[in-house]
Amino acid sequence: MELSDANLQTLTEYLKKTLDPDPAIRRPAEKFLESVEGNQNYPLLLLTLLEKSQDNVIKVCASVTFKNYIKRNWRIVEDEPNKICEADRVAIKANIVHLMLSSPEQIQKQLSDAISIIGREDFPQKWPDLLTEMVNRFQSGDFHVINGVLRTAHSLFKRYRHEFKSNELWTEIKLVLDAFALPLTNLFKATIELCSTHANDASALRILFSSLILISKLFYSLNFQDLPEFFEDNMETWMNNFHTLLTLDNKLLQTDLVSNAIQFLASVCERPHYKNLFEDQNTLTSICEKVIVPNMEFRAADEEAFEDNSEEYIRRDLEGSDIDTRRRAACDLVRGLCKFFEGPVTGIFSGYVNSMLQEYAKNPSVNWKHKDAAIYLVTSLASKAQTQKHGITQANELVNLTEFFVNHILPDLKSANVNEFPVLKADGIKYIMIFRNQVPKEHLLVSIPLLINHLQAESIVVHTYAAHALERLFTMRGPNSATLFTAAEIAPFVEILLTNLFKALTLPGSSENEYIMKAIMRSFSLLQEAIIPYIPTLITQLTQKLLAVSKNPSKPHFNHYMFEAICLSIRITCKSNPAAVVNFEEALFLVFTEILQNDVQEFIPYVFQVMSLLLETHKNDIPSSYMALFPHLLQPVLWERTGNIPALVRLLQAFLERGSNTIASAAADKIPGLLGVFQKLIASKANDHQGFYLLNSIIEHMPPESVDQYRKQIFILLFQRLQNSKTTKFIKSFLVFINLYCIKYGALALQEIFDGIQPKMFGMVLEKIIIPEIQKVSGNVEKKICAVGITKLLTECPPMMDTEYTKLWTPLLQSLIGLFELPEDDTIPDEEHFIDIEDTPGYQTAFSQLAFAGKKEHDPVGQMVNNPKIHLAQSLHKLSTACPGRVPSMVSTSLNAEALQYLQGYLQAASVTLL
Repeated sequence: MELSDANLQTLTEYLKKTLDPDPAIRRPAEKFLESVEGNQNYPLLLLTLLEKSQDNVIKVCASVTFKNYIKRNWRIVEDEPNKICEADRVAIKANIVHLMLSSPEQIQKQLSDAISIIGREDFPQKWPDLLTEMVNRFQSGDFHVINGVLRTAHSLFKRYRHEFKSNELWTEIKLVLDAFALPLTNLFKATIELCSTHANDASALRILFSSLILISKLFYSLNFQDLPEFFEDNMETWMNNFHTLLTLDNKLLQTDLVSNAIQFLASVCERPHYKNLFEDQNTLTSICEKVIVPNMEFRAADEEAFEDNSEEYIRRDLEGSDIDTRRRAACDLVRGLCKFFEGPVTGIFSGYVNSMLQEYAKNPSVNWKHKDAAIYLVTSLASKAQTQKHGITQANELVNLTEFFVNHILPDLKSANVNEFPVLKADGIKYIMIFRNQVPKEHLLVSIPLLINHLQAESIVVHTYAAHALERLFTMRGPNSATLFTAAEIAPFVEILLTNLFKALTLPGSSENEYIMKAIMRSFSLLQEAIIPYIPTLITQLTQKLLAVSKNPSKPHFNHYMFEAICLSIRITCKSNPAAVVNFEEALFLVFTEILQNDVQEFIPYVFQVMSLLLETHKNDIPSSYMALFPHLLQPVLWERTGNIPALVRLLQAFLERGSNTIASAAADKIPGLLGVFQKLIASKANDHQGFYLLNSIIEHMPPESVDQYRKQIFILLFQRLQNSKTTKFIKSFLVFINLYCIKYGALALQEIFDGIQPKMFGMVLEKIIIPEIQKVSGNVEKKICAVGITKLLTECPPMMDTEYTKLWTPLLQSLIGLFELPEDDTIPDEEHFIDIEDTPGYQTAFSQLAFAGKKEHDPVGQMVNNPKIHLAQSLHKLSTACPGRVPSMVSTSLNAEALQYLQGYLQAASVTLL
């Protein structure tokens, strides 16, 4: 792809089409760009366009497209082709920093994100001059450029806040600090001085404050890993500057600057080696009264967000992404101070809470913000340790949470008008979510109908919080690990609960509200059979919703929970009435067909999982509607998308389990296609286990004669992969497969196929793979398959008893006893870059496993063998009767004493002896 004017013009036209709201125009344009992005110079064309185009919309679109292209393709994945040629990589890194700094802010942010993605992969080893190039720009004096550098540095270094400690990480941070700490400190001092110089220039202060915010964020990131030697000397100065800044009339200060300055104090006060900076009672009181209390207030900007930008308000408040708000920063500072000064801080604030509540009581309609601040203060004081999943896990014992709940939270929620004082309603519901582990169950049970009632509130925040609180309560576990609330306890509310949840999806602004859909899913899961009478109505509503959102999927979490709810409907209904599967197929297949025909990439893996669940519900043969789909599942284009692979494999397994005879007779010409899929998967380190899942199903379920002609080639492919790229994961899967093959076709067939490929190969496989590696196999079913397979090799393979392979008989028995009795060998060679099963490269639609579409664990030897140790003893006894004297002799002379003792235990348990 040349860097030509003609190509720039073509690219411009297609980028314009991607902005078209009509899917018929937008989708083909997106597919065209996807098809050409692998060509050399494609990213350079995008960069040229965003630099030279006269159309600002196209420049922004090109910058977003470039960032997403980098996100999808920059990372190099082992065993997969490099998606960006080296010349383009070098050119991008050579030009992107300059281009980013000379672009308008909207484009600068996109390119800054792209630099941070590249930096995550290449910095510092493959991009050593990045830091120097950035630091040199501090000298420019141009704060548009300086802020661009700071923004990029922040996006690059903020990962230091959440990465695990390691020497490699600390080496990288030290490299950054050596180059960055002094210039950043000097820039901070110079910017503070400029703030004094331009104290009366609002526009200048706005730019300077935005620089101070970014400097604060950088300081936080670079100091997060507790490398105090770089900042300790200046810490008191930094702290005093921020404390002074925050005790000014902070209405004059930008919210971002205030919140970052408070976050700085919060991070410092938690560190034991800075404890002395806060010990003075005057300092502590000043911070509580002049910094925390004023910033706990519900400000006009908060009220505006609550009413007019609810989705963003919820995201920031519930998901903890409100790190840059004053309230969250003030809450974090309270928690930080309580770490070492819990008693004094609780004492200071108790008086404030009481006076705020008294002010509210005087005139609730005017003074409701006082109660809001009081609730926030109590929440901050009481929360010592918190997780998203479990709420507060450790609370301040000086705060009586139940009393506050009964006296100040429940009364607001019991009010008949769900639309009155929406902020206080939201506060109360959030209090339930946060302190659900501290409030007694009987009080929580009282709150459930109140929460159901608040699903009807007009405020998006209130009905969303109500849905989220119900979902969290339904997830809680009691002392016996069962759900805290039983289906029987919630059953009295089932109809109004389901009605209000689905009605809430029709309220303005909540048509794709993920919290409501998650609450629907969780309600189904908790209530189980109690929802069956409502399923026909519910599945109709879910199908209509699915059809609507498939036109333009934009809320991944909402979509995921919707498919989970569909799976639960199927599971719960078909558990008691398997024939009902037909009703679900009638309801869903029209929508599924439309999704597949329109190639809605986000939904295709979900559709395949739901179809697997439906197909597995059929007990006998495969309906013709499924068989019509079968050939399409083998098309290579479907397998190019990594997100499709697990779901497609699962669906093909369902076809093989339910309809292997139909496939063998009516679709025999498709077996090479099936094996072609296996061959593609087995070549990839990331997906080879999926290839084995498919192969195991073929071996287990297909009639032997239908795969006879392909067997030898299958083994040759596996040996080639073993020779070229042997990994622990592959070995484990290979061992399970050959033992399953042995169970299905017989031990002699396994020996013959090995030796048919190459003389004496059977002995090599035993000696080099099975005996030394069997200890690595994990999983109960997998171990059982291997145990039964090896037992067959020991007792049903004549060459093991009367050829040169006989010398391997005892070592093989010893390894089997080791599989039973020794701990699993989970070591992985140092030189092996182990690719995790969940690892999905780039930015493709990742596979999202539906929990409620989960495949039941299948034991292919379940009917044949119950206890593999007893089975071994019985099989050895049978062998010893066929050749008396040989088995006891081989066992007693070559088996080590510990293994022999275990074996005698198996024989005793099976009530047999060796003759």
